[in-house]
Amino acid sequence: MNESIVRVRYRGEDHSVSDGTRVDQFLTDVDGEIEETVLAALVNRRKVMLDFPLRGRVDLELVRFGDREGESVYKRSVCLLFHEACAELYPEAGLIVGQSLGNCYHYQVRGEFPQLKDMARKIKERMTVIRDEARPFIRRTVTVEELEDYFRRESEDDKLDLLGTRRSSTIPTISCGTFIDIAHGPFVPDTSCLPTFGVQPFGDGLVLRFPRRSDRQNLPPFTPRELLFKTYVETRHWQELLGVQRVGQLNQICLDGDVRHLVRVAEGLHEKKISRIADEIYGRLPGVKLVTIAGPSSSGKTTFSKRLGIQLRVNGVEPVALSLDNYYVNRSETPVDEDGKPDFESIEAIDLPMFHEQLGVLMEGGEVRTPRFDFVTGLRVPERQWVPMRLKDGQVLVIEGIHGLNPRLTTSIPEDRIFRVYVSALSQLAIDDHNRIFTSDTRLTRRIVRDHLFRGFTAERTLDMWERVRRGEGKWIFPFQEQADVMFDSALVYEPAVLKVFAERFLLQVPRSSPTYTEAYRLLKGLSMLVPVFPDEVPHTSLLREFIGGSTFRE
Repeated sequence: MNESIVRVRYRGEDHSVSDGTRVDQFLTDVDGEIEETVLAALVNRRKVMLDFPLRGRVDLELVRFGDREGESVYKRSVCLLFHEACAELYPEAGLIVGQSLGNCYHYQVRGEFPQLKDMARKIKERMTVIRDEARPFIRRTVTVEELEDYFRRESEDDKLDLLGTRRSSTIPTISCGTFIDIAHGPFVPDTSCLPTFGVQPFGDGLVLRFPRRSDRQNLPPFTPRELLFKTYVETRHWQELLGVQRVGQLNQICLDGDVRHLVRVAEGLHEKKISRIADEIYGRLPGVKLVTIAGPSSSGKTTFSKRLGIQLRVNGVEPVALSLDNYYVNRSETPVDEDGKPDFESIEAIDLPMFHEQLGVLMEGGEVRTPRFDFVTGLRVPERQWVPMRLKDGQVLVIEGIHGLNPRLTTSIPEDRIFRVYVSALSQLAIDDHNRIFTSDTRLTRRIVRDHLFRGFTAERTLDMWERVRRGEGKWIFPFQEQADVMFDSALVYEPAVLKVFAERFLLQVPRSSPTYTEAYRLLKGLSMLVPVFPDEVPHTSLLREFIGGSTFRE
């Protein structure tokens, strides 16, 4: 029998190799050596480790540190290194992954452990030793039964819950020592590929720090985000109250038929928080005359604003909406981003002089004629079509938009007259105690569903735009989030299971030839872990309805 031949397309050239040749072997043969920034590879746009065997017809690309794909590989590998060091030093301690705080992950610490400061120092030292040993990351495929027996012996109930709904007969595992975990994606070849990381105490646990994409040799300064962390702790308390902190727990509730109760309590917690925010605004009257609501794409600002408006009316306060969208400059005057494309998320896309002038008049009780913008023509409509506006006694002006926290938007208004709200899907269910889901994945999935259902955009187009959207958020939204008076976490603990019903089908439409297929494939793998929840269970007042349709507030 003739040896099978694999056709590999790499850097614009065709190569032929034996079936089963590993990626790293191929790269060594072709390039002579593998550059140290190469962390993984894309085989037919699927992200794999460098020990992956090549078969069939292959389109091969490299995943480097500095790439978006490389960032997730690096962080995932540092996390496993962190857990290995903890398992070696503190086997009686439990480290439970939480949310992202800037460029680091927060971990709760449970069980028996020393003072957090000493613990952080010793873990960092041990991680450094293991890194310098250049231990390989070893991936093995085992049967579900083998892995269940192992996790049962280790009392890893979180992973047993997750495996309870897996239908594949085998599961990939990963290790770089004694700690064994489920492999939820590719890892770097060995620990020496991880030059930079940090561990330090923060709050009730530890933070694991990572370098930025632009500089793998240095850690950025750690900036405590107290308001963000406070919001996380509040959400964590809610999740503990609901008994749902991990994907496996949500799946079990769905299978047991208790999801309707979970939905009602989760929605009730949202309403309670919105009511408290309205009460806080009411408590600052009559000084406060302006409420600004800001947040990134698909955070649910529109529905939040309307639900907040209802709660304000309950308190006898009438909200008056002023849309920033109507203050866009004509499209020909819109600034461009680094790619030369219109940057609609820049604050320079707003006619700030006109906005400041009209806002000042409104705050002093005067009347203005507010502009209207035609998004079809990209032009402001003629002035005769502008709408008169004046604030009356008992009214507050509410502005919703991505720049609501930017000081440049309200530079002429005294601080004590403004109440700022930051809205975003801040928290996520963890996959298990050691693995988390990207914070932005909820918003991305929401946007994929909404864009497909209501804007006629394919998932491919939404994914193609997402990196630019994220760049804009990093520049115009996230730097100001700590300036908010209050943060509202718009994530609903059950929503990934509802979004799965829609998003899975839309993502399956992304062709394998598309550059966005890598991201679509990653999202599909994440959704595959979830038991679906039908949208009929979602109340029509829910913030989630803004994305799946059927909202009471949809005009």
